[in-house]
Order: sequence, then C-alpha cells, then structure tokens
Amino acid sequence: MAMGAVAFHFNVPQRQDYTCRLLRKACRAGARVAVTGDSAALGELDRQLWIFDPIDFVPHWRGVSADRLPARLKATPIVLLDQAGTQAGHDVLLNLAEQVPDCASQFARVIEVVGRSEADRSQARLRWRHYASLGAAIERHEVRP
Repeated sequence: MAMGAVAFHFNVPQRQDYTCRLLRKACRAGARVAVTGDSAALGELDRQLWIFDPIDFVPHWRGVSADRLPARLKATPIVLLDQAGTQAGHDVLLNLAEQVPDCASQFARVIEVVGRSEADRSQARLRWRHYASLGAAIERHEVRP
C-alpha cells in the first residue's frame, strides 16, 4: 500500500492544547481519527479532551487497540490508542509517539504534532526522513504564536 499524505505541525507551544483543538476541528469536519502515542500522553490527552472547552464536547474513546472498541462505540470519531490500526475505520492517524507507528502506511493521512523542544524537533526530523523514504507527500505547517 502506498503511503498517504503526512502533515507536520511544527513549533507547537502546548502540544496537548493544540491537539485538542485539532481533534475538535477534525471531528467537526466529519473526520475519523486514531491517535497514538505513549500511554501517559494519551491519558493526559483523554483528560484534556473532557475539560479543554466547557461548552463543546469532542467524542472520543481511550483504549489499547481498535479491536477492543465496544460495538456500541464503533461510530466514535476519535479513538486514543496505545496500538493504532485501521480496524475501526479511522482514516487519519495523529501520531504523538517518538517513532513512526508500524501501521502509519495504512492510513490515508498522518498528522505529526511537533513541540518547540530540540528533543521533539530532533525526533520529528527522523520521522520526516522515514516518511520520505516511504514516498509520502509531506506538508509542513508552521504554527505561529
């Protein structure tokens, strides 16, 4: 399968807040997004999605993998997964992990949110090279303060 498009969002001042706003926007647009990353980051994102906007709810589910998604929640547009995959029909992957997930090429679109720290930027450069080696069309978005 050919690698889909990849969008890097660079210089994000607060990754969790930015990710919440990005997921709200995606949900409003009708996108179905799988988010992956380390367990602590996903737990914090889950918490933030409940409280970041007092008048707007972003429907989401937190779990280990999409194959454990309860049948009654299959329509949930945002899933936060320790092990991402397209089993639940999500076509966008938002990667918060340091590495490129093995399943990234299964998604039509991948989004990378990169903070301002040198460590985060350094890991992003490695992921960029990996996606480029797979033939992905890469977009660069600079977040302005």
